[in-house]
Amino acid sequence: MSHGLNIRKDAELDFLSLGALIHRLDPGIIPFRKATECKIHVSGGEFNVAANLSDCFRLNTAIASAMVDYPIGDLIAERVRAMGVKPIYKHFKHDGVHGPNMAAVYSDQGHGVRPPVVFYNRSNEAGAQLKPGDFDWKAIFAKGVKWVHCGGLFAALSPTTAALAAEMMKEAKAAGAVTSFDLNYRAKLWNIQGGDEKAVETIGRIVENVDVLVGNEEDLQMGLGVPGPEVAAKSKLDPSVFLGMIEKVTKKLPQAKVVATTLREVHSTNHHSWSAVAWVEGKTYTAPTVELDVVDRVGGGDGFAAGFIYGLLTGEPPEEAIKLGWAHGALLTTFPGDTSMSTVEQVRAFAKGGSARIQR
Repeated sequence: MSHGLNIRKDAELDFLSLGALIHRLDPGIIPFRKATECKIHVSGGEFNVAANLSDCFRLNTAIASAMVDYPIGDLIAERVRAMGVKPIYKHFKHDGVHGPNMAAVYSDQGHGVRPPVVFYNRSNEAGAQLKPGDFDWKAIFAKGVKWVHCGGLFAALSPTTAALAAEMMKEAKAAGAVTSFDLNYRAKLWNIQGGDEKAVETIGRIVENVDVLVGNEEDLQMGLGVPGPEVAAKSKLDPSVFLGMIEKVTKKLPQAKVVATTLREVHSTNHHSWSAVAWVEGKTYTAPTVELDVVDRVGGGDGFAAGFIYGLLTGEPPEEAIKLGWAHGALLTTFPGDTSMSTVEQVRAFAKGGSARIQR
C-alpha cells in the first residue's frame, strides 16, 4: 500500500477508540455568566472519531470507556447507541452525592471578535479511574480489530489512564491492528498532572507503538518534546513549519508511517481558513484551502481525523485520504455539536470540489 500500513482484511470491528465520554454544556453565543439554558452534546476526543466513522462513514466502530450508572450516564449511553458505536464499558456506581461522575465540559460558541471559552468539571471523573487490566484486550482483539485509536485528552486524565492507553497500544500491535494517536495537547489538563515534562514522558510510552500520529506543531513540541522550528511560519496555513519538524518526529518515532494535521487561520470566531497536510512514508500531501463560515468549531479536528482514517482504512491513496479528512472536518464545523451530521456522499462530493449551491 502507498501508505505503508498493513490493514487486515477481515475483522469484526473496523475501528476501536479508547477514551473518556463527556457531556458538553453549550449555551450557544451567550457566555455562561449570562446563560439561562444550555444544549447538551455528548463528546470526547476519542469517541468523536468513532462516532463519525460509524454515523457518517458507515464503519463498524466501538468505544472502550467508563460508564456511570446514573441519569447522566444513561443520557450519554443513549447518544453513543444513536451514533451506532458499540459500547465496551467498565461500569461505576454513583453514590448519589459525590459520584464518580461523567465529566462535564462547558463551552460557549463565542461570536465574531469574541472567542469561544472552554472550561471543565472533571472532579471525581469515572474515566480518570480507568486503569490497566480493566478491559480484556485479548478477548476484544481475538474477534479482529482493523484500527485502534486513542489521544492526549485521555492520556492526560491520570497516570492510570495513560498506562491503560499504553497497554492497549501494545496489545493492539501484537494483534495486528493499525494504531493511531491524536496528540490533542491541552495545557489545562497536563498542568494538573505535572506540566509539559510529564506530558512528554507520559505520551512517549504510548506512541512507541503508534503507526499514525495526528497533531500540529504545538502538539509535536509540547506532547512529544520535539524541538520547534527555527523559522516561524508565514501564516497558520503554511505547512512548511510542520513538515520541517517531521524529520525530528520520525527520528524519535521511527515506526511512525503517517503524521497529519489540520491547518487553520482564525480570522474571527465564525470565519476560518481551513486546510490540512500529511506526511506519508516520506511523501507530503496538502489539501486545498477553503473559507469556513463556522457554526461550532468544536470537533473539527476530530472530524478531520475520522475522514482521513476512513480514507486510509478503505484503501484510498493518501492524496484522496487527506481530502476526505479536510472535507469532513470542514463540513463538521457547519453543524452544532461535536460529531458529524454529514453523509459520506456529501463528504466525497465536497472533497471533489462540491459547492454550496442548493441541492434540489
